[in-house]
Amino acid sequence: MAGSRATFPKDFVWGSATSAYQIEGATHEDGRGESIWDRFSKTASNIKDGSNGDVACDHYHRWRDDIALLKRLGHAAYRFSIAWPRICPTGRGPINQRGIDFYSRLVDGLLENKIEPYVTLFHWDLPQALQDQGGWPSRSTAEAFADYADVTTRHLGARGKHWITHNEPWCSGFVGHQKGNHAPGLRDWRAAVAASHHLLLSHGWAVPILRQNSPGAEVGIALNLSPSMPASSRPADHDAARRYDGYINRWFLEPLFRGAYPADILADYEEDERLPQGEWIRAEDLRHICVPTDFLGINYYNRHIARGAPQKPEQMQTMESSDPPSVATTAQYTDIGWEVYAPGMFEVLVRVHLEYRVGKVYVTENGASYNDGPGQAQQGKQGQQGQGSQRSQRSQRSQRKKVPDARRVAFLREHLLAARRAMDAGVPLSGYFVWSLMDNYEWDHGYTQRFGLSWVDYQTQERIPKDSADWYRKVIEESAVPVH
Repeated sequence: MAGSRATFPKDFVWGSATSAYQIEGATHEDGRGESIWDRFSKTASNIKDGSNGDVACDHYHRWRDDIALLKRLGHAAYRFSIAWPRICPTGRGPINQRGIDFYSRLVDGLLENKIEPYVTLFHWDLPQALQDQGGWPSRSTAEAFADYADVTTRHLGARGKHWITHNEPWCSGFVGHQKGNHAPGLRDWRAAVAASHHLLLSHGWAVPILRQNSPGAEVGIALNLSPSMPASSRPADHDAARRYDGYINRWFLEPLFRGAYPADILADYEEDERLPQGEWIRAEDLRHICVPTDFLGINYYNRHIARGAPQKPEQMQTMESSDPPSVATTAQYTDIGWEVYAPGMFEVLVRVHLEYRVGKVYVTENGASYNDGPGQAQQGKQGQQGQGSQRSQRSQRSQRKKVPDARRVAFLREHLLAARRAMDAGVPLSGYFVWSLMDNYEWDHGYTQRFGLSWVDYQTQERIPKDSADWYRKVIEESAVPVH
């Protein structure tokens, strides 16, 4: 860092990220098949506001405008995902050419505007037809993913030079199969462990396919990583922190980079009868999973404070206390309820560098939910001035086109400064993607949370860049972050 700015290399990649189900809409158009999120979101009580992604941000029809928005905001890169059921409506078999054509147009449009595509093959929207046949707990789904990766990259691989196999397999595996908060909504530890293994296995099978179909491209996977800290000095809390770290971090890092699941977590799961029955892992599987990749994507949002029950430290539901007084007495929280902890960005980046020696890293997601809307900061002042004059009315209309979100600006600044400190410590960080380009469908929270750099009016589909979007555009232009 120099003076009042932290500078980044000129070739540092700046962008933002989205996912297909969260923005595309058009779930019943042009041959797209049903996904597990289509089914899950329309099941009573699964989604906080009872909504679904049938329309979302209507990106399927407004993609040209969204590319123009990316260009206006100065993005050099855009990370998006492909909807598996839009390419293979039943998961395997006949290809939906209209789906291929949509993503082909999107990639061409990005490249024409000098915006580099970073493409994620799977961001949680498994074809429902595959779920009906067993879903991720079944090995056959990993085989189907390899076929889908082959089809997709044979059509797009000549133009796509950055591929991510999976986004956050912990969420697909455990949040979807053990916690039940995400599709397919199961609460079964054994299914979750099997699903997580097959997600990793499908990654390993897909990597050489991507290399063959997209020569010269870089290939990786994106993991959500979080520091796990004990709430106190109690042995039960320290053991809970160890277990949570194994559950969310090491269960994925160890097989990907060391070719083995963490022995302590395997032992814990065996003792707790959480391992799948029968042959859930084969001798060659881990060799495939730890296939060399070109980068690791890290999604960072918050840390976890681990608190173990005195007699039952294995009860992980007791390990996510957000604000134990002994640890976080002055904590701040986003509107979704996640603690703001910027040092965690430094901690996870340095840990991956020191323990796993990953050759290249991207922050593939980082952001915050703050529900600031157009003109909110000016409402009180306008009320004092009254509504009588034409000048006042024009001012109100103008203010409605502005979205002050100072908390998001502060969040992004502190996390980018932490990322810069990690680079100074030797971490090979090559790029950063804000979550998200625009407000969108936030999974089980529906439309109640807003992570976007641009505010979306879900009735009119208007996108209004927030103050944070303008701030980030300036960061990109200068390749530097103001320290204050």
